Amino acid sequence: MLAAMPQPPSAASRDEPVIRERGDACPGALRLHAADDGFLARVRVPGGLLTVRQASVLALAADRFGDGHLELTSRGNVQLRGLADGCGAGLAELLDGAGLLPAPSHERVRNIVATPLSGLDGPDGPDRPDALAWALEFDRQLCASPWAAALSGRFLFAFDDGRGDVAALGPDVTVLGRPDGRALVRLGRAADAVELAGPDAPRAALTAARYFLDAAAEAGTQAWRVSELPAEHALRTTEFGRRLDAAGIAATPAGPVDWPYAAPPKPSGAGGPDRATLCVLPPLGRLGSAQWRVLTQVADEGSGELRVTPWRSVILPAAGAHGAARIEDAGLVLAPDSPWESVTACTGRPGCAKSRADVRADARAVADRARGPLPVHWSGCERRCGHPRGTAWVDLVATGSGYRLAAPGRPVRDDVRPSELAAALADARTDPDVVKK
Repeated sequence: MLAAMPQPPSAASRDEPVIRERGDACPGALRLHAADDGFLARVRVPGGLLTVRQASVLALAADRFGDGHLELTSRGNVQLRGLADGCGAGLAELLDGAGLLPAPSHERVRNIVATPLSGLDGPDGPDRPDALAWALEFDRQLCASPWAAALSGRFLFAFDDGRGDVAALGPDVTVLGRPDGRALVRLGRAADAVELAGPDAPRAALTAARYFLDAAAEAGTQAWRVSELPAEHALRTTEFGRRLDAAGIAATPAGPVDWPYAAPPKPSGAGGPDRATLCVLPPLGRLGSAQWRVLTQVADEGSGELRVTPWRSVILPAAGAHGAARIEDAGLVLAPDSPWESVTACTGRPGCAKSRADVRADARAVADRARGPLPVHWSGCERRCGHPRGTAWVDLVATGSGYRLAAPGRPVRDDVRPSELAAALADARTDPDVVKK
């Protein structure tokens, strides 16, 4: 279970509340972020679901306005980099035409993840709810609620079909599917939850968001996430239940919950001879527009949709018989034993001014010689942008002369030189005392 897993090396409890004097500057599709390689746009993709037309427009945007690449984020969104100054209006018009900006005032708060394999287990799979349908209905309700635009661009909603994959990502509001059409709703990392009818789950999640905003306003600390609220303003399940009752949603306290945990989907092309669900892994979550168009073409011949996962992979349901070969020919990964599995990195140099190293190049240099069961994340600075959630992981942070390496259950190595990286990382990723837990 997730609760028994080691904490990430950078995880730290907050003994004092977070107090801010500025607003949230998280980038979006309309609020572009200035980086060393140009401007950056983050396009929110609720539930990770893209139609073929929307995916095609993202590739067009990358070529027309950016550096010709697309990046997948740890929340199942898509980033465009290297954007030219003054392209904002043209980019917005292009995205809006594809239905990617249904509510401009809410575009940065649509941080909604859902179980990417929901509904794809086949007739013999477990009887689980359609988490993606929940996510899409919630997005509709979120965008229709003017007050919800006050949420920060970091607040996260997760709709899990019951297997425990996206529930492990540290969401602010979690909906977890239960048997017999029921659902649990949890606030932050609370041990308890409320149980209610599955059809009420999207509206209950919206009620939770309103509760958070009310608590944050009372606290006056500009908290962006549930975990940042001062103790005296922490969200309480009893008060949440009262608010649900006032909204006409029948809910009962669930008490302490034994939350399930499921590992992310592995790269895979397994399936029947004619149709298969493919899980495609772009190395380091970055694709050229030509590679992205291959995915779009394969999706067009299958279900007509792409599902971007929070683990920087893409699910293609019902892909055609020749789709896997075309994807691998494009340099994308389908093999579950690839050296790129569970390897992530921040942008690093030259795109980020704060980075002390070209972390992507360093990761590529040792990937094949540093395999192991534990995920690894390469960071150019202490911020650790995009690091894994919900699992133990190996933490590499550039120091300027090498890397600081931290792994659960091991002493920190403060300055691993480039010549030592492959051996040190391979050793840290295969620590038997951690892997067996």
